[in-house]
Amino acid sequence: MEIYRVFPDVQDPLVALMLVQKDTESTYEMIGGLERQIREIKEVVELPILHPELFTSLGISQPKGVLLYGPPGTGKTMLARAVAHHTKCAFFKLSGTELVQKYIGEGARLMRELFILARQKAPSIIFLDEVDSIGTKRSDGGGGSHSSGGGSSCERTMIELLNQVDGFEPAENIKVILATNRIDTLDEALIRPGRVDRKIFFPPPNLDGRVDILRIHSRRMNLGRGVCLRAVAERMHGASGAELKLICQEAAFSALREGRQFVTQEDFLQRIDKVMKSLSARDEYQHTK
Repeated sequence: MEIYRVFPDVQDPLVALMLVQKDTESTYEMIGGLERQIREIKEVVELPILHPELFTSLGISQPKGVLLYGPPGTGKTMLARAVAHHTKCAFFKLSGTELVQKYIGEGARLMRELFILARQKAPSIIFLDEVDSIGTKRSDGGGGSHSSGGGSSCERTMIELLNQVDGFEPAENIKVILATNRIDTLDEALIRPGRVDRKIFFPPPNLDGRVDILRIHSRRMNLGRGVCLRAVAERMHGASGAELKLICQEAAFSALREGRQFVTQEDFLQRIDKVMKSLSARDEYQHTK
């Protein structure tokens, strides 16, 4: 029998869509108030990719995965993008919620194909956001989140993720970054050492961090005389990086409505109440869950 042609592997186009194009804006310099988090992710992701010989000389295994956890909008995705940029890695981003809601019953297969593509594109970083959607604690059938039909699909997806993480060697230059707002719900098997070797907390920024973030997001804005970003930051205790970015946008819109081409201190102060009210509403909702 003669073989005329070998057919290529069929790859799901949905997996190819998870590969994010390189973003030149995603750098460490564009992230404010996360100096400790940047240092830690450099140790467990950047250093093994750029200098694997250091781990060989020390006789230790490279970390495979890292978990980023903390409230929404605190910079987890931004930092994952930044480390991919600085290491020149292929960056794959997917959401656990998408796997549950959009690809019912297909999660395990997509996870498997994702790791196949990541090996082909190595060095690669796989960023799995909202991992709690598929990685919640497994029950013994007593009504837990994995006890329903949808839950069994989630469990299969999580088991496939565990198999894939266990199945690749550090030398393959694949790093897995998980992110969640609800670390307390995660299954212990998912975050044990050997799979997740570092857990990095992302709290809301402190005062100096808020000032840094405001400076980053206002650096291209035409600010009028007398604008004091520290005074703005002092009135936004508990705000996330995303909310600090929003206040800059809202201040600019306020100037546009007034027909001005520069932003004043009053523009910032007028919009703070609106942003902080949404923050209070979010906190109240989370406490009632």
